[in-house]
Amino acid sequence: MACVLFVEHPCAEGKKLVEVRLNAPDSLNALSLDMIEMIRPCLDQVRKDDSVVALLLRGSGERAFCAGGDIVQLYHAIQGEIDQAFIERWFMAEYAMDYTFYSYPKPIICWGNGIVMGGGMGIMNGCSYRIVTEKTRMAMPEVSIGLYPDVGASWFFNRIPEGIGQFLGLTGCEINAADALALGMADRYIRSERWEQMISDLQNADWSGSASQTVTRVLKQLECCTHKQSAPPSNILRHYKQIQNVTGFESAAAISAAILQSSVDSGWWRSAQSRLQKGSPLAAAIIHEQLKRSRHLSLREAFLSEMILTTRCCQEGELAEGIRALLIDKDQKPEWLYRSITDVDASHLERFFSSPWKGNPLAVELARVDELKKSAACRIP
Repeated sequence: MACVLFVEHPCAEGKKLVEVRLNAPDSLNALSLDMIEMIRPCLDQVRKDDSVVALLLRGSGERAFCAGGDIVQLYHAIQGEIDQAFIERWFMAEYAMDYTFYSYPKPIICWGNGIVMGGGMGIMNGCSYRIVTEKTRMAMPEVSIGLYPDVGASWFFNRIPEGIGQFLGLTGCEINAADALALGMADRYIRSERWEQMISDLQNADWSGSASQTVTRVLKQLECCTHKQSAPPSNILRHYKQIQNVTGFESAAAISAAILQSSVDSGWWRSAQSRLQKGSPLAAAIIHEQLKRSRHLSLREAFLSEMILTTRCCQEGELAEGIRALLIDKDQKPEWLYRSITDVDASHLERFFSSPWKGNPLAVELARVDELKKSAACRIP
């Protein structure tokens, strides 16, 4: 069975919707290089096909849209003798794909049902219509494996209320549908059982005018039929003041200490503290520095900076050790390079932000996307 399925849904007057379905339910639709290299040609083809009015993105099964990148596949490329060519090929392809979503000239509806984490968040944040359901569980939990929130998070974490991006990155905590809507990381809340109705309503819609206006009208009507009370309450709004209090410091060490020492009577908060406590101190330092340095970057600049940072993370041992402990040996006992964030060597940290190339290889891929966007209306920041 193919790891990505492409399904056409016919509409009136010869128009159609194209559904792109991640098809690896056993791994919670973890994003592999094979998936990415199947999706990108589809995006190019649909762009030029006047009969396609909109794209639909979803994951197979009911458990997840996409739980992140296939880090087991990545582990084999970075363990022992590093396969540098594979690393560059993967992340160049993924980041270029994510960047394409932001500027795509046709509506893209992302059905963010179930788990949406890591690479799934990268896809979803670039889409023009981001739907969450009562089952949505979103997170960027990379601190747990010695990595940092990439796939554009350098950009979108800096465009939510101040301090929230730091908290989400350092703790890897989960957010739900209400959180995503409150933070502007989702656009519509629709019950999960309404997927088929959404397809039917889109098929029966009038596509003679603006495709974006048609999609907006259909999704708005569906959302109006959904009782917001069925969504779980927002943990972010409940703990907003506490998050602001613990992230209002200059250093990563001070912020981490404030989070860990805070006493909040909440299971969600304690889970966030636990992830930070167990996560990589080096990764926590990288995350703080990443978000500080990328605060004023454009989306393009953010992806270019992430290409450097991700490549460096793959070259160091921390990421391989984190993946080993979590998914290979599954002993849940990573041997991190540093005991605490205060021990992280400043010169070592700086090395992660120094380019290993004279010219960033991702620049060519992003330039191609920029050329394509000039010929069509787009939403790119």
